[in-house]
Amino acid sequence: MDQRNQLNQLKPLNELNLMDRFLFAEAADHTEFMELLLTILFGEEVSLRYPPQTEKEARSRSSQKQIRMDVWAMEEDGTIYNTEPQQQNTYNLPKRSRYYQGLLDSKLLESGNIDYNRLNDVYIIVIMSFDLFRQGLYPYTFQMGCEEIPGLRLRDGATRIFLSTKGTKPEGVSPELIGLLHYFEQTTDALAEQSGSPRIRRMQEIVQSIKADENVGVKYVQAWEEKELKRQEGFQEGIEKGLEQGQFELFEMLGRLVQKGTLTLDAAVEELNGKGEEFLNWYQAQKG
Repeated sequence: MDQRNQLNQLKPLNELNLMDRFLFAEAADHTEFMELLLTILFGEEVSLRYPPQTEKEARSRSSQKQIRMDVWAMEEDGTIYNTEPQQQNTYNLPKRSRYYQGLLDSKLLESGNIDYNRLNDVYIIVIMSFDLFRQGLYPYTFQMGCEEIPGLRLRDGATRIFLSTKGTKPEGVSPELIGLLHYFEQTTDALAEQSGSPRIRRMQEIVQSIKADENVGVKYVQAWEEKELKRQEGFQEGIEKGLEQGQFELFEMLGRLVQKGTLTLDAAVEELNGKGEEFLNWYQAQKG
């Protein structure tokens, strides 16, 4: 499939919702947007000390895996929030949040400072379009606790919050937070109005200004093109490696992708270069 046809399949910027990482990152670049989001989540006014940082790079040493944290923000009192939307259940969120926690903590004290009480309070916040724990809750809040004594907490300043847009139990949850989670999935004027929240309506005004910005539109397409290029490069590397390891296994893998509609037959033949005709003959023989 050529790039022009692929570009036609790109979801228009105007149709993105806040569960899409691009739109969330653009909105979170606005300090007011993040302050409103955190205020709704915690039920009290949150004022940020610095503008939020989107896609903040983090690793504790050069040899470690580098990750990009979606949105990093610090409150006036030094509390740090790392927030990200998650549309797909990758089945690794609990341990990934643990990894994020460790990386954030590793950056909070200067070398040689052993006064651990100076560590900032840190919140890892994941907004999910699925119910990870299948209990029907909207917020799932985790802090270190003592198994032997219920209610006894370690109080180490670390909190992880998983927010589900698929919650079904509103007890003890503010209607505004529930409205916010629904709004994340359907980021429209109608949902903002339906929420009855002036804060959510203001968030929608910010989002609308982003979607109307031509520069953001260009950035969106460029980000997609860069991601698509990396995907194609990775796919081609996989093809080459597959040919080295065994042609038959590679043909089987590509055949499954074509059958599922993930890859067109023409695209598979084109990617295989000199082996394209052999694959085409093999594939037609399998169908026959």
